[in-house]
Amino acid sequence: MKLLFDENLSHKLAERLADLFPDSTHVRNVGLKASDDPDVWKFAVENDFVIVSKDADMHDRSLVFGFPPKVIWVRLGNCSTDDVERLIRRETDIIKNFIEDDFASFLALS
Repeated sequence: MKLLFDENLSHKLAERLADLFPDSTHVRNVGLKASDDPDVWKFAVENDFVIVSKDADMHDRSLVFGFPPKVIWVRLGNCSTDDVERLIRRETDIIKNFIEDDFASFLALS
């Protein structure tokens, strides 16, 4: 269960959540800093990542193109990295069930 944190989320999340999602990373760690959404999308597909983003455009891409990749949309508005980490930790079971679901393509968390 690998998460790919989009540019609008802190690069620290991959390390902070390594106990739950050990193979996760941030777009800047894979050479995708400031990349367009289609490039992030393609990387996620080719490398079996679930995209985690605060970007509504990823939600829209998910509706248009389906999956892979699966998309987790963090809907917390203006918040801290601690807030995002708490949300993901609190919803870990839901996230894991979503990732394992053969039919689910999109998950909104708030």
